[in-house]
Amino acid sequence: MFTKFGLLIDNEWRPAQSGKTMPVLAPATEEEIGTVPSADSADVAAVLDSAARGFAVWKAMPAWERAKIMRKAADLIRERNEDIARFMSAETGKPLAEARGETNSAADQFEWYAEEAKRVYGQIIPARAADQRLSVTYQPVGVCLSLSAWNFPALLPSRKIAAALAAGCSIVARPASEAPGSCFKIAEALVDAGLPPGVVTVITGPSSKLAAELIASPVIRKVSLTGSVAVGKKVLAQCAEGIKRASMELGGHAPVIVHRDADPTASARAAAMAKFRNTGQVCISPTRFYVHESIKAPFEAAFVDYVKGIVVGDGLKDGVTMGPMIRGSAVDAALELADDAVAKGGRLLHGGRRPAHLNKGYFLEPTVIADVPDDACIMVEEPFAPIAPLATFVDEDEVIERANALPFGLAAYVFSNDAERAQHTADRIEAGMVGVNEMLLAAAEIPFGGVKESGYGREGGSLGIKDYLEPKFIRHKLIKA
Repeated sequence: MFTKFGLLIDNEWRPAQSGKTMPVLAPATEEEIGTVPSADSADVAAVLDSAARGFAVWKAMPAWERAKIMRKAADLIRERNEDIARFMSAETGKPLAEARGETNSAADQFEWYAEEAKRVYGQIIPARAADQRLSVTYQPVGVCLSLSAWNFPALLPSRKIAAALAAGCSIVARPASEAPGSCFKIAEALVDAGLPPGVVTVITGPSSKLAAELIASPVIRKVSLTGSVAVGKKVLAQCAEGIKRASMELGGHAPVIVHRDADPTASARAAAMAKFRNTGQVCISPTRFYVHESIKAPFEAAFVDYVKGIVVGDGLKDGVTMGPMIRGSAVDAALELADDAVAKGGRLLHGGRRPAHLNKGYFLEPTVIADVPDDACIMVEEPFAPIAPLATFVDEDEVIERANALPFGLAAYVFSNDAERAQHTADRIEAGMVGVNEMLLAAAEIPFGGVKESGYGREGGSLGIKDYLEPKFIRHKLIKA
């Protein structure tokens, strides 16, 4: 499946210098779908040399020329949507409809940042003297490193690559080992669009070892990570050694507060639809549901009714609406969380086991548990899984306190038909993003990121390019010849 790809160096696909490879498994079938190079130190050196040369070329190119290449890449990604989506579905198991949507979202990143490249505005500061000129300009930070996760294997690297390219940086992309093919396809579109050699390089292999070597190099000046909190802390420590710029999009545990004046049926359907997208393996997935006691019964009924319509299976097959989890150990961990919630008093309303009709693959039934107490593990640990724990509340101040009790702060959601109550709740929740009567929080024009242990920095929107730029102040005293 990956035979034409490999390490992308100087716009050429190459094997690892050692010849070593690593397998990629399909989570829907547990079968090997291909191999990718397992890079080592010699490959790291080659990638960094290429990226340094690419930066010298790219930063000197006018923004309008960079924008043309990026827009062409966006067009190519859209033209190749079906091919990329099938690649993505094979390596992640997600339904084709979701894969097609993600591919379009990846293209949007390049279109958006093609325009942002032309809008890196500086600043003129009024001087105190007539012979002084004070100005601030922005310059690209340098060679960047993209460390992305497997759950959105096209969108996540595209967010980082597009922003870096718009700023005039070159970038080394290290896609997740579980699902590297989508990143290969994005890089291929960039090369075909006319990107100069070395501006984007791609490297695959043992994740922690490669990341440590790349971050330690003085060539890398900025690191962007999408991953877990634990990995984020480790990467930040490595960045500190070289005083590297870093932006972190880490884990979350998004609360959903459904107030008494909300429509219980409509809010339940919207919440359930978001919860089980990508099999619950989404950093901004709603993961703690606090429903006002007065609408508990109709909310639960509508939530379960929606879940009963979910079709679990291989995402490449027609009619499937929820695919597998990424690996077997993830299923085991999810079942432990579900069992713990029930043992501590939760009521299992649906699911809670592996699907009986699927003999292979890392599948779990969409699971709903009501009356889950706050001391259950699933209310404290991020459940990157298709499990929805439902709880209730009466007092608004108390539920906001419960929602803010964890060290995470990526996303949160509020449902209310009272505009004042909804805004008051959104203002008090500690999260980088809040959806009010809405579950869609990610788009190219939107700043995406969190607070507290969910990270810092923003991807997307007009803020996303800032992490790839260095402000330079120039004080110029005018002297007559």
